[in-house]
Amino acid sequence: MKTHAPTSPSRRSYKTVDYSSLSKGERIKSLFVRLTRNSGRNNQGRITVRHRGGGEKRLYRLIDWKQDKRGVQGTVEALEYDPYRTAFIVRAVYTDGDRRYLLAWEGAVVGSMVFAGDDTPLTAGMRTGLERLPVGTFVHNVELSPERGGAIVRAAGTWAEVLAHEAGYTHLKLPSGEVRKVLSRCFATIGTVSNSEHNLTVDGKAGRSRARGIRPTVRGSAMNPRDHPYGGGEGRAPRGTRRPKTKWGKITGGRKTRKKKKWSNALIVKRRR
Repeated sequence: MKTHAPTSPSRRSYKTVDYSSLSKGERIKSLFVRLTRNSGRNNQGRITVRHRGGGEKRLYRLIDWKQDKRGVQGTVEALEYDPYRTAFIVRAVYTDGDRRYLLAWEGAVVGSMVFAGDDTPLTAGMRTGLERLPVGTFVHNVELSPERGGAIVRAAGTWAEVLAHEAGYTHLKLPSGEVRKVLSRCFATIGTVSNSEHNLTVDGKAGRSRARGIRPTVRGSAMNPRDHPYGGGEGRAPRGTRRPKTKWGKITGGRKTRKKKKWSNALIVKRRR
């Protein structure tokens, strides 16, 4: 982590990740694309996710989630920052000259080897089938369906642990504590995701949240009665309702929102806490 001199109130508590280990150099334009901003709105223009909007302009990096270049060795030529995710990314160049962005793992450096296939060495950064991994191995960027690309365990500092192999399925303990069965034919990358200190960052001021496109959140108790179930009253009024509710009066706080007949219920061995 990097701390800063207290030259102002916002800098006093400001903590950031140390980016000095990242590579500096020219971008490869073919691996970048400009995404259209929707600011939390759906295709009808209605806000479906509140407190989104504004922020700095960003370019999206095309990440190779599948790593379908099987049996071709690659080398990490750059370790870069990605504004669209909490983890770092690596730019790998393969022996055939192809360049792709991959999710960076903990310990990745320029010169590290990249390889995906059924005969890879079982070291950090290698991508292979779950059936080949011994119990206790940490993995990330895990597929839920074969050949569909990594779908879970992609946030900074996260990992899933291989617990068992049984009847064509591998039992994984996910970051949430849930134990889930995944087809053993699915691929995963060995190791943990990079930038494990991401959760220790302190913004120090509201402007840094605004730069990320996060708008202010207003407390329900500060609203009028017509705008929220907690609104109204003289001064600091009590909540006035037994159970916590959302802005639209729906019960929250302990209420289960998962569908009872969801197809993946059969794959969950142990629910998260």
